[in-house]
Amino acid sequence: MKTILCRPPLFLFLQRKAHTSAVALLTETQKAHAHALQLGTSDAFFHARQLFEETPDLSVVSATSIIGSFARQHHHEEAIYLFSRMLLSNIRPNEFTFGTVIHSSTALGDLNIGKQLHACATKIGLHSNVFVGSATLDLYAKLSITQDAKRAFEDTQKPNVVSYTTLIYAYLKKEKLEEALKLFQVMPERNVVSWNAMIGGYSQTGHNEEAVNLFIEMLRNGLVPNHSTFPCAIIAAANIAALGMGRSFHACAVKFLGKLDVFIGNSLISFYAKCGSMEDSLLVFNKIEERNIVSWNAVICGYAQNGKGEEAISFFERMRLSSCKPNSVTLLGLLWACNHAGLVDQGYFYFNQARIEDPSILKPEHYACMVDLLSRFGCFGEAEEFISNLPFEPGIGFWKALLGGCQIHSNMELGEFAARKILALDPEDVSSYVMLSNAHSAAGRWQSVATIRREMKEKGLKRVPGCSWIEIRNRVHVFVTGDKNHHQVSEMLSILKILYRDFKGE
Repeated sequence: MKTILCRPPLFLFLQRKAHTSAVALLTETQKAHAHALQLGTSDAFFHARQLFEETPDLSVVSATSIIGSFARQHHHEEAIYLFSRMLLSNIRPNEFTFGTVIHSSTALGDLNIGKQLHACATKIGLHSNVFVGSATLDLYAKLSITQDAKRAFEDTQKPNVVSYTTLIYAYLKKEKLEEALKLFQVMPERNVVSWNAMIGGYSQTGHNEEAVNLFIEMLRNGLVPNHSTFPCAIIAAANIAALGMGRSFHACAVKFLGKLDVFIGNSLISFYAKCGSMEDSLLVFNKIEERNIVSWNAVICGYAQNGKGEEAISFFERMRLSSCKPNSVTLLGLLWACNHAGLVDQGYFYFNQARIEDPSILKPEHYACMVDLLSRFGCFGEAEEFISNLPFEPGIGFWKALLGGCQIHSNMELGEFAARKILALDPEDVSSYVMLSNAHSAAGRWQSVATIRREMKEKGLKRVPGCSWIEIRNRVHVFVTGDKNHHQVSEMLSILKILYRDFKGE
C-alpha cells in the first residue's frame, strides 16, 4: 500500500492547523525523558516541536510519550503534526506511536489522515499488530466504513476482545445484525462491553425480543451487568410491554449495583409508564436524587401515553417551580397529553405560551401535534387555518394528522384532499391508503373502499402486518400476521381450531 503521509502538503496543512496550545513548558529533564509533559501554558507545543528538530538522538519512546501527552489532552492536531516531525527526524514509529495517532485521527473524524496513517503502518509492517489493528478498526468503525473495518480486523494478528467488539459495533451501526451475531458467537472471549454492544445494538434497531433474551443469556453466563447494560435491556422490555420481566431487571439492577444512577432511573420511569404503571414511574422518579430534564420529561410523556392529561399538566407546573427548564421534548409531551385527553384549549395555551416565551424550542413536530389535536376533535376549520399559517411547508405528518381526524369524524371531502397531499409527497405511502379506506368504510362507502384496495393491489402496495407479543415464564413470544415460523405454530393452530369449534358450538 502506498503511503502519502510524508508529502509536503500534509505537513503544511498540519502546521497551519497546529495552533500554539495552552500547554506547560518542557524542562530539560522532560526533553530527555518525555514523561512529565503537562498541558497548561502556551509554550509547550513550540518546545515540543523544537525538541523534535534539535535533538538528534531522540528515542522513539520519548517521541511517542510526547505525542501521547498531547493526544491524552485532546490536542489531536498537534499530536499528528508532531508525528510528521518524528518521521522527518528519521525516528521509526512503533506500534504505540501508530495506535496513538490513529486514535487522534478518529477523534478528529478525519478519514483522509487516518487512511494515510494506516498506509504508513502497512509500509513499515506494523498494521497487523493488535494495538495498531484495533486502532485502525476503531477508526473505520466510528466513521462507518464497514468493509475497511472488516479488512483491518482480518489483517490483525491474534485479535483481542476489543478488536471483536469494535467490529461488532461497526456491524450494528450499519444494522448488519446477522454479521454482528455470527462474530459475537465465535468470539474466543466475551466481556461485559461486548455483551453491552449486542444488547444495545438490538435494542436500538427495534429488535427488542432479541435484546431481552440476550440480556437473560448474559446473566446465565455468569457475567455481571454494569451501569451501561441496564438502560438498553430495560427499554427493550418497555418496548414489548413485558412488565414482569422489566420488574425482574429492576430488581437485578438493585442487586448488582445498589444505588441506581439517573440513566437507569430514567429508563425505569419510561419502562413503567409504557407498561401503564404510572405509580411505579413516580416511585422511581422520587427516588432519583439528581434528576435531570430527561427524568421530568419521562414522567410527563408517561402521563401523555396513558391518557392522563390533567396529571401531565400538574406535573409540568411542578417542574416549572423546580430549577429544571422545559425543553422541546417537554412541550411535545405536554401537547400529546392534551391531545390524548381532549384538552384543546390547554394545548393551544401551552403552544402559544412557548411561541411567545421561548420560540427556539418549537420544532415541526410541535406544529404537527397541534394539527392532530385540532383534527382529532373535529376543529377542521382551525386545523386548516393553522396549516395555512405554518412558517414552513407542511410535510406528510401534517396531512396524516388531518387525515386521521377526518377518519374519526367521517369528513370525506377534506380526508380525500389530505390523502392527495400525502400521495403527492410519497406515492407509495401505504398508511394513507389504509387510513382513507378505513374512513370510507366507516362512512359505508364500499365502492370507494373497493377502488382504493384495487389501486393498492395494482401498485403492489401491502399494509404492514400487525404484530403482538405475550410474556410467558419470563420469555417473550412475538407474533406477526401471516407468520408461520414460530416453532410451536402447529400446536397453536390446533388450539385455535378447538377454540373456534367451541365458539361456533355456543
